Amino acid sequence: MTNSIAEIEDAACIFIIGSNTSACHPLIARRVFRAKEKGAKLIVADPRNIQLSLFADVAVNQRLGSDVALLNGMMHLILKNGWEAKEYIANRTEGFEELRESLEAYTPERVRKITGVSPGDLERMSELYGTRKPGALLYAMGITQHSTGVDNVKAICNLAMLTGNVGVASGGVNPLRGQNNVQGACDMGGLPNVFTGYQPVTSPEANAKFSQAWDRPLSDKPGLTIPDMVKAIDAGKLKALYVVGENPKLSDPDMNHLRHAMKKLDLLIVQDIFLSETAQGADVVLAAAATAEKEGTFTNTERRCLRLNKAVEPAGGSLPDWEIICRLATAMGYPLNYDNPKEIFQEISGLTPSYAGMSYDRLGLDGIQWPCPAADHPGTRFLHKDKFTRGLGKLHVVQYQDPAELPDAEYPYFLTTGRMFAHYHTGTMTRVSPALDREQPTGYVEINAADAGRLSVREGDMLVISSLRGRIEAPAKITPAVLPGNLFLPIHFGENPTNVLTNSEALDPLAKIPEFKVGKARVEKLVP
Repeated sequence: MTNSIAEIEDAACIFIIGSNTSACHPLIARRVFRAKEKGAKLIVADPRNIQLSLFADVAVNQRLGSDVALLNGMMHLILKNGWEAKEYIANRTEGFEELRESLEAYTPERVRKITGVSPGDLERMSELYGTRKPGALLYAMGITQHSTGVDNVKAICNLAMLTGNVGVASGGVNPLRGQNNVQGACDMGGLPNVFTGYQPVTSPEANAKFSQAWDRPLSDKPGLTIPDMVKAIDAGKLKALYVVGENPKLSDPDMNHLRHAMKKLDLLIVQDIFLSETAQGADVVLAAAATAEKEGTFTNTERRCLRLNKAVEPAGGSLPDWEIICRLATAMGYPLNYDNPKEIFQEISGLTPSYAGMSYDRLGLDGIQWPCPAADHPGTRFLHKDKFTRGLGKLHVVQYQDPAELPDAEYPYFLTTGRMFAHYHTGTMTRVSPALDREQPTGYVEINAADAGRLSVREGDMLVISSLRGRIEAPAKITPAVLPGNLFLPIHFGENPTNVLTNSEALDPLAKIPEFKVGKARVEKLVP
C-alpha cells in the first residue's frame, strides 16, 4: 500500500476494484464503513454483487477480465470533463500526451460493449473519483490474477496519478495483500529476481554486497517463478522441491498437470504447521511452529514491520521456521549460526536500505513502516509525498486485451474463483477450526437463478463443473451474487478442488501470475 490502513477512513472517495474487502479483509473494510459514515463516496467495481456493493454510491459489474477497458473509460471521461489534476500531471508525471491520445478510443459506448457497464454508471464513477479528493483506490487479487495483471495495475496507477491521488494522505494505490506476511516475504527477497528490499540480483553492486555478507559467490541470474518451476519439474530439469508454508496442490492452477509433474520429483520437502494436501505427498515433512509459538517479525500490507512475541511453547517437536532453515543449511555444508530472531533482524536492517533505521527493540508494540532509512526516522506513513522514487511518475499506455479464454458453444460460462468469508486460502488453518468449519463445511458453486432454472437445478443439487483441464463436483448455491452466465467457486476445499479447472498456461507475460480469475466452463446437473 502506498498509504496506511488508518488513512482510509478519512478519504473523500474510495474506489474498490477486484477486492471483496468485507469478506477477505474485514478489518480494512471497517475503515471503509467509517469513511462512509464521515461522508465519503464509495465506488465498487466487481463482476459479482459483493456485500460492499450494497453500500456503494455506484456499484457496477464489469465483465470478467475487462478491467483495463473500464479504467481507461473512466480516464477518458475524466479528461473529457476536465477533472484531471492538471498541475500535478505537469509537475509530477511523464508520458501524459501519449496516454491522453491512447484514451480517446475508450468512449462510453465502446466501454459498454466490452465491460457491460452503462455510460451513465461510467460517468458517475468518473465524476466521483475525479472530483472528490483525496481518493483512495483499493484492489486485490481480482486485479492481479489475470494474464493482463500487470496491465491492470498500470491502468490503476494511471488513474490515480491522473487525478493527483498519489503522494497524498488518505489517497494512493493500495493493494490489499492476501496473507499477513506477503509484503514481508517480498521485502525479504522472496521473489526470484531480487535480494532484500528489491535489490536486483542482476545489479553488480547488490550482488557484490550480498556475496560478501554471506561469504559465497551468488548467481546474478534470476530464478524461476512457480509456474516455471512446475514446467522445469515436468521437463526433468528440477529434481527437488522445498515448500515452506504453502499448499500448491490446492493453490496452483491445473491440479492434474501439477500432480503429474510432482510425481517426477526425486525429493519433496514440506515445512508447515499442519499436514496439508501437499505435505501428505511429501518425502519429508518438517514440523514448523505456529505464529503464537515463535518470536520474529512480519511486515503487513501497509508496509508496517511488527514484532511477533511468543505466547506458548511449540507443540510436539516443532521448531520456528528460521531454526529449521538454519539446521538444514548447516547440515548441507553452509553453517547458519544465528542465536535468535533479533540477530537475524540486525542483518536485515544492515543489508536492506528501506529497513536501515529499524531495530528489533525499536519496533515496540506498533512497529514501523518502511522506508525507514535512519535510526531517528519515524517511518513513512504514505509514499511519494514530494516525488516518486524514479523522479517523475510514469504514465503507461495500456490497451485492453481479451482474457485468454472466453465462453463458447462447448464451454458457455465464465468461471471465476476466490475466497469466502469463513475460510482462508486453501483452508489449511481455518478448516481445522470447528467454529469456522461450521460456517461453511463444504465447497459449492455459485450460480444465478436464471441459469439454475434453465438447468432445472435447485439449491444444494450436485453439479458437474468442467473446463478444458478437468472436472469437479460441487453443490449448487443459487444466488444473485453472480450474474447470468457466470459461475464462482471458492478455493478453500480439497473435496471440490477449484484448481482442477484453472489455467496454468495463461500467465501474465511479466509477472507470470496465472489467470485464476477468468476462464470458460460448462456446468451440468449431476444425474445419480
